[in-house]
Amino acid sequence: MSRPPPPRDPARRAVVTGLGAVTPIGNDVATFWSNLRAGVSGVAPISAFDASDLEVRIAAEVKGFEPRDWMDFKQARRMSRFAQLAVAAARQAIDASGLQIGDHNRDDIAVVVNTGAGGLQEVAIGESTMMTKGPDRVSPFMVPMMSPSMAACQISIQNGIRGPVIASVAACAASVQAFVEAQRLIERGDADVVIAGGAESAIMSVSFAALANMGALSRRNQDPERASRPFDANRDGFVLGEAAGILVVEAAEHAEARGTPILAEIAGGALTGDAFHISAPDPSGYGATLAMQRAVRDAHLEVEQVQYVVAHGTSTALNDATETKAIRAAFGSHADRLAVSSNKSMLGHTLGAAGAMSGLAAVLAIRDGVIPPTINYETADPACDLDYVPNVARKAAVEVALVNGFGFGGQNAVTVFQRYLG
Repeated sequence: MSRPPPPRDPARRAVVTGLGAVTPIGNDVATFWSNLRAGVSGVAPISAFDASDLEVRIAAEVKGFEPRDWMDFKQARRMSRFAQLAVAAARQAIDASGLQIGDHNRDDIAVVVNTGAGGLQEVAIGESTMMTKGPDRVSPFMVPMMSPSMAACQISIQNGIRGPVIASVAACAASVQAFVEAQRLIERGDADVVIAGGAESAIMSVSFAALANMGALSRRNQDPERASRPFDANRDGFVLGEAAGILVVEAAEHAEARGTPILAEIAGGALTGDAFHISAPDPSGYGATLAMQRAVRDAHLEVEQVQYVVAHGTSTALNDATETKAIRAAFGSHADRLAVSSNKSMLGHTLGAAGAMSGLAAVLAIRDGVIPPTINYETADPACDLDYVPNVARKAAVEVALVNGFGFGGQNAVTVFQRYLG
């Protein structure tokens, strides 16, 4: 438990050089970041299907996304929506990084894009088609379209990337796991560049029915923009969202040789398990605490050097109280000096893409010196007693930001981003 972190090769430090985003509050990084800082909510009545007979009728949907802006129409028809979102976000990130992919480097680039549900919609569509039109009408592409690995595979295919292609299904910890994996691929020398992040689109009636029956979702149908309220005493569940977020991660030496601007460094990361329950967090917060402690240690930092925690902050009673307890246990007295905020107050819970949204927020906070707020924070909860940057963004010099991602089944993933000083 207390083993020392491995030594670092300065040339193999993992740095971030490009960002891409398709989200409920913007389909590019500039719009996403502007709206996140302004506290704009992406939650609204469900438009993807008729939700009138459901108990929960609100979601944080991606709006105005046109797949053909980012890929060939025929290719788009053979992708589930989560893969389409990922391909678009990856294209943005690669372009922003200035990375040119060709025969000279395609074997040394990796893709790590994780998810929670993958192409879940394709199963429902295929089953409905078979029942109503017969088995001959089921799409021959249904199986690859539903595969959770297909966002990563499609990014590889669309960009001619032949290095490792990895996809892990890790519920709401998925894309934080992707950043941990990216850092390790770079440090081991298995890749010079990693296209890393997460994607999710599970906006379908059966998802809302199941999660509502679990008691996990907010029922503020009449007030959608105020429904997601992490850490607030009157929170009543999360809002389901969809998104994709991608980071281009490179070896420092590789990025410097290209002369591309470096936005931040992935300095450390850690994964742990709760060994407790299929959906509820361990109320002791031990696994989450351990992940934060190990991530900071892996970054060769002390907890006092962290200024900002991008919280998992789902807006459920159990998660928010447990995460608060875990942060206090991990940071001790320094917890009172941390800024902690949850972008799920604006984006909803994007499941496997949630950590990617938080990774984007961490890098941009370091770049611009602005911490986005937790909106809808109105009534303090005695069990949630940290500085949640309520309602209004805050100017602050952020040198080190820690990103939390905690998933069903007790999967905990934490990544540390810091300013790159060369």
